Amino acid sequence: MKATGIVRRIDELGRVVIPKEIRRTLRIREGDPLEIFVDREGGVILKKYSMIGELADFAREYVESLHQSVGGTAAICDRDSFIAVSGSGKRELIDKPVHEEIEAVMKKRLKVCANASEGKALVRVTAEDDGEKYYSQIIIPIISSGDAIGAVVLLSKDEGNVFGETEEKVCETAAGFMGKQMES
Repeated sequence: MKATGIVRRIDELGRVVIPKEIRRTLRIREGDPLEIFVDREGGVILKKYSMIGELADFAREYVESLHQSVGGTAAICDRDSFIAVSGSGKRELIDKPVHEEIEAVMKKRLKVCANASEGKALVRVTAEDDGEKYYSQIIIPIISSGDAIGAVVLLSKDEGNVFGETEEKVCETAAGFMGKQMES
């Protein structure tokens, strides 16, 4: 465990304020669920809870199947990072934080199907994405119990690989299925 040097008191209702700097660094937003752990030395550990992270093994199998079916790089992310990736871009995406532009797509519940060859601007995927890595992309938010909890993402670095209605429907199906799995 890493000490921060910050000390907070518990109020009369048992609450502790997490300092703004730590919330910003760890990308903890108002309303985010936190999981509580206790270690052997009596320490309390708070960890950001990811509903999709609970199904990480399932998500890995799903993106592998998606990649084999439609090609490109298939990924599933929660609101913070990519938890499952299959295809040529796996190393570039796995466990990387999602870009603010993908967060905005999820928050607004938009469906993105963009191809650079058609002159459409592509959404940036990770913080390191300069906007010119991919030629085609599909981003479909995963909705569970009315909340956007992640997204199914399909990407291609191949100029000749243009995503269309079929790939979009496959991603919509995947996002709908993942959302239903979270509800059960």
